[in-house]
Parts: sequence; C-alpha cells; structure tokens
Amino acid sequence: MNSRERFRETMNYGKPDHIPLFEEGIRNEVFKTWQLQGLPQKADISKMFSYDGREEIEVNLYPYPGFIRRFTLYPVMEKLRLKPFPNHYICLPLGWSEHIRKWKNSNIVLMLPVHPGFFLTMGVNNWRKFKKVIYMLYENPELVHKTMSIQGEFAARLAERILKDTEIDAAIFNEPIGGIDRPLISPRMYEDFVLTSYRPVLDVLEKNGVKTIILRTYTDIRLFIPSLLKYGFNCLWACEINTKTMDYRDLRSEFGRELRLIGGIDIETLRLNKKAIRREIEDKVLPLLADGGYIPLANGRIRKDVSFQNYLYYRKLLEKITKE
Repeated sequence: MNSRERFRETMNYGKPDHIPLFEEGIRNEVFKTWQLQGLPQKADISKMFSYDGREEIEVNLYPYPGFIRRFTLYPVMEKLRLKPFPNHYICLPLGWSEHIRKWKNSNIVLMLPVHPGFFLTMGVNNWRKFKKVIYMLYENPELVHKTMSIQGEFAARLAERILKDTEIDAAIFNEPIGGIDRPLISPRMYEDFVLTSYRPVLDVLEKNGVKTIILRTYTDIRLFIPSLLKYGFNCLWACEINTKTMDYRDLRSEFGRELRLIGGIDIETLRLNKKAIRREIEDKVLPLLADGGYIPLANGRIRKDVSFQNYLYYRKLLEKITKE
C-alpha cells in the first residue's frame, strides 16, 4: 500500500498493511542540537524513519489581503459576497498548474486546510482585538454572524475551485479557539456563530466526496465534540493540549468510533526517558490502534528539549508496534 491508500483504509476502519506514520514537524534548530548528541552531520532524517508522505495545500484563506481583520469595513465585505470566485495568486499556491501535475501522480496523503477558525477570521491577534470581539458577541452578534458567513461562503468557493483540479484525502478546519485548558467561547456560541457558518464549506466537501473532515485544535474542545459530530466532522487532531483532560482513550470511550483521531501522544513524555516513552506508547497507543481509526503522533512539534536518543527510541518503537 502507498501512503494515500494506507491513510484512507485507516480512516475507514479498514485493513491497511500498517498504520500510517507522519512526521510531527521538527524545528530547524533541533538538528543542530541533535548533531551534538550523535546525529550524523549529513544524515537525512526522512530516511532514518518510516514517514508516510503528507502535504497540506498552502492556500490563502483570506478573501482579500487584510480586509477580514478589519471587520468594521462591512460594506467591503458585502461586495465580496457578490463577486465570482477570485482566481488570484493570493488564494492559490504559486505554480498551481505544476502542483496539480505533481499531485495527479502522487501517492502522498493530500490535505486541504479550508478555514482558519473563529478568532483568526475575526482578526484577533492581540489582547485588545480579542476583548473587542468578545464584547461584539454580546453587543453586535449580527455583525459577527455576517463576518463568519462571508468567510464561510468564500472558503466554500475556494474549496470548490481547488477540488475541480485535484483530489484530496482530508479537509482541515483549524480552530485556535483558546488555551490548553479551555475554549474561550461557550459550546452554544460555538455552534451558533461558528459551526453554522461552516455549512457551505461542509456541503462542498460532501458534494466532492471528501470523507475525512478534521478539526485541528489547540485547546480542550471536549464540550464541542457532540456539536462537531452533528455537523459532519469525523476526525479530531488536537495539538499541544492538556492530555489529561483530552486523553484520547477517554474520548474514544465517550464518543466511540464515530470520532477518528490523529495525535494524542503526550510530547512531555519525549522529554523524559525511555521508560516514560514506552509506558505512553503501550498504555495509550496500543489500545487505540486495536480499535482502529487512529493515527499515532506526538501532540506538538519536536523542539530541542527532546533529545536525539529519546526521539530515536520513540520513532523506532512506534514503527515496531504499528507494523506488527
């Protein structure tokens, strides 16, 4: 099986030749540290471990540079609603036709990010803007609905345009909705303001046969999961979260096989020792693999406080248990 077939079989609770293994993402400065710890100078990390190929299409999810962040300019946004799809370099990756040709004959897992999430759509990038948006939810909910609606319609047109040219294996909704301990809006608000605005995008994905709909989050969104499932999401990818409150074993027990899972390995254990790593893999990964619909992965990028020997042990152990 190739990486694409392996991924689809896993997400469909089928019988892949082995569970796909993705790279977590290793920061460049990590390699310099690892070279002092035994990594050969010219070593190619991708050849040292069994990584399945995966790529995310690099699209610009904002319909006009910067405008969506200035949500007071509603008349400008309203005009966008009436425009045809903006087939412009700011939306699609450079060299789009070359990308299409490459993906046509590729066996890698191809994922499409389709939405930046609530707070980024509303232009929040500092405390002052966050405070303004929180007040707006109460004082001017209509404007919030309109802003999210326009972003959703734009994202749907962009996804439809891309899916005319290429086939994807999964769609990703990014949702940086809070800190590691809790979301910053309530489940009711999330469904009312956010999930309803995703409907046009979800309809396009369904029409084009995209089977795996991922919510990639950076917070504890456990209370949101019933609503997410209701709207058609079927996969959770939680990054840099509190693994005690978002333990994947508990999530599988509570929500069943309707919720596929990516990630879940506590990156803190990679900073400890081999015993802690083995316990994390055996106690958490093995039962999830046995149940299916799960791709094991550390829940954050690898930084230089993870030693080369620990990472080497972790990846080799992961390879061993996923291929048994």
